[in-house]
Amino acid sequence: MRAFLTTVMVAVTLGLSACVSTAVAVDDRDPDAVRVAFYGDSYTRGSGATVQALRWSTLLSEQREWSEFNPSVSGLGYARNRTIVGDGDLPSLIIADNPDVVIVTMGLNDNFTFDSQADEIRANIATDLTRLATELPEARLIVVEPFWFKDERPESVETIISWVRESAESVDAEYIAHASYWLEGHPEWMASDELHPNDEGHAAIAGHMNRALRVLGL
Repeated sequence: MRAFLTTVMVAVTLGLSACVSTAVAVDDRDPDAVRVAFYGDSYTRGSGATVQALRWSTLLSEQREWSEFNPSVSGLGYARNRTIVGDGDLPSLIIADNPDVVIVTMGLNDNFTFDSQADEIRANIATDLTRLATELPEARLIVVEPFWFKDERPESVETIISWVRESAESVDAEYIAHASYWLEGHPEWMASDELHPNDEGHAAIAGHMNRALRVLGL
């Protein structure tokens, strides 16, 4: 019943949003496993990987024997392609899943609409992280520095990173820094679209994330 309800909620949310649609697979879940929810965009959804099993979140979850919930949506930002902030959005799905750990990797796509949405981006970062921290008080909330994919870094990249870190600190979330550099200098880790990591790139992200989580004691 839980898997059915989760599937319905995903379908409703994606139907209401203007985001790029994506199917969210909800597998049978081990009730004794650590439940980990991922809140992200195409990088966390797994774009660029040849199969879903090779996306970084699933590689990480398999290695750690986690029960993964990943409703991430391509093209989504804290403000970009965001028609709902509050009930019915992706944080709502994560809250309903009642995970033990939440890993937030949002922010990359907001660079593409920064000039027109800066105030909205900053406000939504604070709203999302405050809501996750408040409504999931028993969960470990881990906020990751937004990913980036080019050696060139517009000023908006550092600005959004600073807002994410500021909001993470304000709700006492754990924070993983330097993720925007994880793919830097490795064009061979990028898919043919030159926008998303390929299988090797996803494996590299999983490795970086695993090491960063160990530093946090997870």
